[in-house]
Formats: sequence, C-alpha cells, structure tokens
Amino acid sequence: MKLKLLGSALIVAGTALGAGMLAIPMVLAQFGLLWGTLMMLFIWSGTTYAALLLLEASIKAGGGLGMNTIARKTLGKGGQVVTNGLLYALLVCLLMAYIIGAGDLVKKMLSGVGLELTMMQCQIAFALIAGVVVAAGTAAVDKLNRALFAVMVVMLGLTLVSLVPTISVDNLLEASSDSKIDLIKTSSVLFTSFGFVVVIPSLVTYNEDATHKQLRNMIISGSCIPLVCYLFWLYAAMGNLSAEQMVSFANVSELIAALGANHSIINVVLSVFTGLALLTSFLGVAMALFDQNADAFKQNRAVTYVLTFILPLTGALLAADKFLSVLGYAGIILVFLAVFIPMAMTIKLRGEDDSAFEVDATGVLYRAGGGHMAMGLSFLFGCFLLAAELI
Repeated sequence: MKLKLLGSALIVAGTALGAGMLAIPMVLAQFGLLWGTLMMLFIWSGTTYAALLLLEASIKAGGGLGMNTIARKTLGKGGQVVTNGLLYALLVCLLMAYIIGAGDLVKKMLSGVGLELTMMQCQIAFALIAGVVVAAGTAAVDKLNRALFAVMVVMLGLTLVSLVPTISVDNLLEASSDSKIDLIKTSSVLFTSFGFVVVIPSLVTYNEDATHKQLRNMIISGSCIPLVCYLFWLYAAMGNLSAEQMVSFANVSELIAALGANHSIINVVLSVFTGLALLTSFLGVAMALFDQNADAFKQNRAVTYVLTFILPLTGALLAADKFLSVLGYAGIILVFLAVFIPMAMTIKLRGEDDSAFEVDATGVLYRAGGGHMAMGLSFLFGCFLLAAELI
C-alpha cells in the first residue's frame, strides 16, 4: 500500500511536471525572481485546494469511478454532459501540447545520433509507443513512472550542479517588464503546469484500500514535488540567461541550446530531463483520458486506445508550432474543470446527510478543510484565472 501511495504521488507529480518545465522560465523570467515566485506559489495553492475538493467528491460519490460517472451522480445528466465536454477538450489540448513538445525533443535527440526523422514521424512514434504503456493499465503506468521519476531526480541534480555555480544575481533581480497585467496573463500557462487534477479519480480507484487521510496526503505531497522542481528550474534558468533572451525563445530546443552554450554536459542532461518530464506528464494525462473513455464508452482496450490517442495526435500534427498557444487554451478549460466543477460537486454532496456516505477503515469521512471561507476563496481564484484571460 505504501508503495502504491508513493507511486500515486509520483503520478500526480509526473502529470504536472511536463509542459511547465518548458514554459515557466519563458513566461516568468521577464518579471524577475520575487514576482515569479509569488505567482507560482499563488497558483499552486489554489490548484491544490481545488484538487482536494475533487478528492472529496470522488470519495463521496463512491470511489472507483471516472469523472463521467462522478459528474452524473452529483450534477445530473446536464452536469455530466458539460463535465465530459470540458474534460475531453482539456485532455486533448494537454496531450497535443505534450506530443508537440516531445516531438521536438525526440527529433533533436535522434539527430544527435545521426538519425534524421521528420517532426511528423517523431510525434507519431512518441504518441503511439507511449500509448501502449497507458493501455496496459494504471499499475503499468505507476511502475514505469517510478523508474522515470528516479532518473528525473538524478537529471535535475546534475542540472543544478551545472547551473547553480554560474547563477548571476543580477540576472535573478533583472526584470524587463514591471507590468502586473502581463504577469497576471501568465496565470493560464502556470495553472496548466499544475494540471494534475485529472488523474485523481483514477488514483482513488487504484488506491481503493487507502484511508482518506492517506489519499489527501498523497495529493498534497504529489503537488509539492512539481512546485519545488519548477522553482529550482526557474531560478537556475533565470540566473544563467537574461530576461530578454528567455522571452525570445519559441521552443525548448532554443532554451536548452542557450543554457548549454557555457556548459558542455547541459545539452544532454536537459534534453533527457525535459524529455522524461514530458513523458511522465503525457502518461498521467493519457491515463486519465483512457480511463474516461473506458468509463464513458465501455469498449475493449483496443478501441479505447484508438479513441484516446488518434484525436490528440491529429491535433498535434496540425498545430506543430503552437506549443504555448495550446497550453493557454488548456488553461481556460482547466479553470472550469478543475475549480468550478469540483466546487459544484462538493457543494451538492455537502448538502446531503453524511450518513449516506461510506467512511474509510478508520471510521472517518473525508472533507476538504477551510469551510465556507476556503470555498469562497476557491471561487475567487477561478474568477481571477478567467479574468486573466480577458484582460
């Protein structure tokens, strides 16, 4: 059970770690160290609380359910249709972004060993091969994710060992923009970078024998890992490159090349680290979409595999150079799915008699803390994220 909970926390972390590793330095560097850090902490806290609300709804709805069934049991058929539409749009956008980013990295890595493939071939190969692992089930994703995460930790350590000694304090304090409006506009990309909420129903099912407290701690610890990694990565990148350089990069290859100019090992290390971050994130999001399709359409695994991967792959091939744009669209959808929908589910369930719900082995019925005040702040958090897109 402890290994399953650890593996599940790493799936939470791995799902978040991915596109954010590429996008965060490019969108926050222009605002300097202090404001970049504060914005990151703000988005993390709002996202984690929203995830705990979804955990409460998932547990009270009965566990062992996909988002499709949870929505039907709590919000009715109308809420189910809206939730499914938002969830599919979000997961497809996220998978598109990960396939686009991974295709760029795979092409670069294969070129380094003398194998030249087109971007389209790299994207197709990545999506279809990684999809086989997802189709094998949550246990397979868990075991592979643990191994990948261990390698990622080693790569992050090597990256920091290489970059930290050459950090320039002037670069960290430099801010090419003092516009708070522009800072607020980064919210959707940052929010998407903590987009692990989609895996919670799958992990509640996977850890059916865990106590509610263990599930809560799994989510909190899993969300803290990407926060720490993002902050270290942000500081290392900002300390070695100027704000003007960072905002000019169009893709991860340019960022890695610039950081590797003064560090001979950094090109390989960062390529491996970023590739693993994308892969773990892809696995988590794809697992959520696969389970959602299995729950909604009740088809065999082969048909579910096709339903899960063909549409995102097609979208990625058509939008091969729109990495950050796709993340921005996903951020808007995620606000409704990860903040407002869990809030509506939880409000509906809290209006019912607690005796109608099953307690865990310790006799405890889980409830996200904070009461009405926390719920109100979560609502304002969602409104803030939406307003950031309309400015």
